[in-house]
This record gives sequence, structure tokens and C-alpha cells, in this order.
Amino acid sequence: MDAWEKVIALTLLAGMAMPLGGGIARVVRLGPHGLENELRHGIVAFGGGALLSAVALVLVPDGVEALELGPAMLCFLAGGLAFMGIDIALNRSGASASQLVAMLSDFVPEALALGAAFAYGGGSGVLLALLMTLQNLPEGFNAYRELRESTHYSARRLLTMFFAMAWLGPLAGLGGLWWLSDYPAAVAAIMLFAAGGILYSVFQDLAPQARLERHWGPPLGAVLGFALGIAGHMLIG
Repeated sequence: MDAWEKVIALTLLAGMAMPLGGGIARVVRLGPHGLENELRHGIVAFGGGALLSAVALVLVPDGVEALELGPAMLCFLAGGLAFMGIDIALNRSGASASQLVAMLSDFVPEALALGAAFAYGGGSGVLLALLMTLQNLPEGFNAYRELRESTHYSARRLLTMFFAMAWLGPLAGLGGLWWLSDYPAAVAAIMLFAAGGILYSVFQDLAPQARLERHWGPPLGAVLGFALGIAGHMLIG
């Protein structure tokens, strides 16, 4: 396969994890009590662990290679501030789509970075695709549940919307491959910006939701999500 075909295939695979997660949420009816409640919190924690593994294993290590300390810190902090601004805007508007916004805010810059990584010929693109898939599955699950509970959208409409959003991955990936590959500093800036935003989202949205009084299992979901990221890093890297 040519590089552009790999980029399309991998970003689309990662993107389709969003409607797949939504489809699982539609089929699996989790109640508010007992083991089902703990499982729901565990899924949230798993997504957080996968996101942290993307930050720690790909986005930050690859991002700092092409930038000096000052620009790297500025890009990372700018990502956190930008996601905070989005969070504040959503809160003031009364919109209940924080999981959806977080999912897209992670997915698009990561797809850009994936496309650029393939232009460099390294293995980080495949690893990033794996981590994107791992994080999009629980994010799709959580975003579907959030929107079903807070909007009048039907299940079919939500899944169709998630399916359409998955195609943003190939578009962003090809953009990274064809236009950003000659600008490694720009790719590094995007990676660090995304890493800062992801870190903000994990501690603002996912980590608080993962905690459950008198239950100690859900945090293991975060450990499992990060462990799978380590496994992918060791196998591919």
C-alpha cells in the first residue's frame, strides 16, 4: 500500500471506532446501580488511560523533537488553554456535548499528526492510529450516552452523525501527509497543542466521572487503557 492509502485506512479505522462505540452504547443498556454503574465508570476511565498513553508515548515525545523548549511549552500550554476556553463556552451556552467536543478536538489534530508521521516513514503513525482507535471507542460510547440523555436526537441520527465525523480523519490525515510533511515544526506544534488539550480534558471531564464512591474497580480501566498503549508502543516501536 502507498502511504496515502495507509493514512486513509488507518484514520478511517480510528474514526469508525466512534460510531462503533455509540452502537455499543445503544445496544448495551447500563443501569444506574451496581455492577453496571461500575462498568460505565470503568469505560470512562479506560478512555482516559488511552488518551494519556497517546500523550505520553507519541504526542509529547515526537513533538519535542522538532521544537525548542520555549515554543514547545507555548504550544502545550496553548492547547490546554484552548480546551479550557471551549469548556467555558459550552458551560455558558448550556450545551451538553462536552464528550463530543473532546472527541473531535482529539481526533482531528491526531489525524493530522498521523498523516505527517507517515511522510517521515516512522512507526509512530501506526502506533498513533492504534491509540486513536482505543480512545475513540470509549469516547464514542460516552458521547452517545451524553447526547441521548441531554438532547432529542434519535439513536439513528446520532450514529449517522458519528459515522460522518469519522471521515474527518482521512481528510485531516491526507492534509498532514501532503501539506504538513515539509514542516516538521508545524507538525510538532500540532502534536503538543493536542497533548495539552487532551491532558486538560482528562482531568477536567474524564477523571472526575471515573470516580465512584466505595468502588475501586473503575480506576483499573485507566490502567488497562494505558497498558494497551504501552503494549502497542513496544510491539510497533
